Amino acid sequence: MVFKSCWPKKIIEFLLLAAFVIFFMGPLLNLAILAFTGNWSYPDPLPREWSLKWWSFVLSRDGIAESIGLSFGIAAIVTAVSILLCVPAAYAFARIRFPLSRFFLFSFLLTHAFPKMGLYVSIAVLFYKIGLMNTLLGVVLIHIINVLMYMTWIPTASFRNVHKAQEESARDVGASPFRVFRSITLPLAMPGIIVASIFTFLSSLDEAQGTYLVGVPNFRTMPVVMYGIITDYPAYAGAVFSIILTAPTLILLLAAQKFVSADVLSSGFQMK
Repeated sequence: MVFKSCWPKKIIEFLLLAAFVIFFMGPLLNLAILAFTGNWSYPDPLPREWSLKWWSFVLSRDGIAESIGLSFGIAAIVTAVSILLCVPAAYAFARIRFPLSRFFLFSFLLTHAFPKMGLYVSIAVLFYKIGLMNTLLGVVLIHIINVLMYMTWIPTASFRNVHKAQEESARDVGASPFRVFRSITLPLAMPGIIVASIFTFLSSLDEAQGTYLVGVPNFRTMPVVMYGIITDYPAYAGAVFSIILTAPTLILLLAAQKFVSADVLSSGFQMK
């Protein structure tokens, strides 16, 4: 009887899992098919011809290779600068109690609380007045504004999860404050910092609106170029470029899967 009563539950769980897989993997599978399609028309379930011609078409366009290199270069710069600026701030939020600390920490969420286009337009007006339009510094700054939440909230939670007793034990045996931070605090908080760095890199890699307003025409990253390809060329070309944008996300998440856990992410978005 117990065995029979489990069947309805397992069937429902299987159906929910199948629906999730189809919902999540369906668009990716469709992109993969379109990118390698030579001839595919309705109502054929699969392409009649497989080909790499759209890859050659996309990669042969003027500025494509430069946009790919520029996107990865800007994302690396944004991630490095964000770590240097935000990790010390996150440690301060976690260890130092000062007036309005919760308010300042919450303020980093504001960049994601409103439509980004309005924020970017205001920033573009300011950048125009101070001469940062169409400059690498302007593009990097607008990317950093977009990733401040990741690089403050998640590392702050990671530092808070390091028990002070561990640091005090090291101090009791003669370790200096810097050595305690380097040998105890930072290694224990590193999983959260790595998670924040991954999200920062991917968010910068995917940023289009701010880059378009501040960087065009001198700085055309992959997402900016992709908008033009999707508008002016067939969906097959757009699928190729989408895969080029999606691949780094999948690779980085698979490489860092031991750090990207539900506990780390949930603790990173809690205010204590």
